Amino acid sequence: MIDDSRLSVAVHELSSSSKRRFLLMIFLSVVISFALVLTSLSIYNSSGAAQLDLSRPGYQSVRSQAVTNDSDFKNYSSSGSINQTTISEFMDLYAGQATKAKAVDAFGGDPLSPDALGLTLTAN
Repeated sequence: MIDDSRLSVAVHELSSSSKRRFLLMIFLSVVISFALVLTSLSIYNSSGAAQLDLSRPGYQSVRSQAVTNDSDFKNYSSSGSINQTTISEFMDLYAGQATKAKAVDAFGGDPLSPDALGLTLTAN
């Protein structure tokens, strides 16, 4: 038979090793998440997306200079009543944009070119 003292020592050793493994798992999780955050922030800065992000507080002064309307695209209002007139207006806007999207050859040479995306470059 197993002695009670031996059993309590075995349980205590198992318990302390489980605690150490749990603390190690927590520590490694924090280190891995920190490394992933650093990696994503470096990609964010090096890719140029940080310069395009006008929601940052440092760009509050130039936010008003951003082009919010596109002469080719009419924004649909996100508020207001829903009736047959607004539904038909939305369907007309949707049909126009769907036609443009279908016109792009997605498997062609450059589906992300400015011309394929409908972006026009204007000289200042």
